[in-house]
Amino acid sequence: MSTATRQAEPAAIADEAIAEYLRAHPDFFERNLGLLATLRLPHHTTGGAISLVERQLEVLRQRNLAMESRLKELLEVAHGNDRLAARIHALALQLMRARSREAVIDSLDEQLRDGFAVDEAGLILFDSVPGLLQGHSSFIRVMHREDPVLGPFKSFLQGSTPRCSRPREAQRDFLFGPDSHIQSMALVPLGPHSEFGFLAIGSRDPEHFHPGQSIDFLARLGELTACALSLH
Repeated sequence: MSTATRQAEPAAIADEAIAEYLRAHPDFFERNLGLLATLRLPHHTTGGAISLVERQLEVLRQRNLAMESRLKELLEVAHGNDRLAARIHALALQLMRARSREAVIDSLDEQLRDGFAVDEAGLILFDSVPGLLQGHSSFIRVMHREDPVLGPFKSFLQGSTPRCSRPREAQRDFLFGPDSHIQSMALVPLGPHSEFGFLAIGSRDPEHFHPGQSIDFLARLGELTACALSLH
């Protein structure tokens, strides 16, 4: 072991002991004001020296700026959640007023376009009679669950939770068309294992729907829609 290494180890131990002592006795400098006034720390910006108190104030200011930035982010998220909650509430009221499956579909289509302002959306319904409601609107397609065209969605249909991701080419072409500019999407099951079908919501923003985001509101959207469909 070199001489420098042997000297560094006791110094490190001494630093730890001093730090531990100061943590245990936070009033140390209050009882030793003369010592506090003599301490100086290098100022990394100017190359000069500042007092310990000045350095503490600088650190506190930096922490306050970081906390203010974080608080602003949290407030923005909270306001966004409030807006989403209001839209979900408006959708729930419309679905409750619907008197037919066609009215449920129209209400969902309208709210997604106007209330949620999504770029593109589509509703896939499973039915033993695929022709049912076909042509009612371009928003909806009715088909057998076992239709081979749904192969790209096999793993999603086996689960019961919304999924956010970048669409694969086959998925995007089927849901939104080959000329679509959709870069991210949310797939929302309607009922356990997509019992009634699923809702596809697309965004041109590649980061709008991503795997790490919260899916609570999407899950509520799916539950409300599935419940309304089951009543008709």
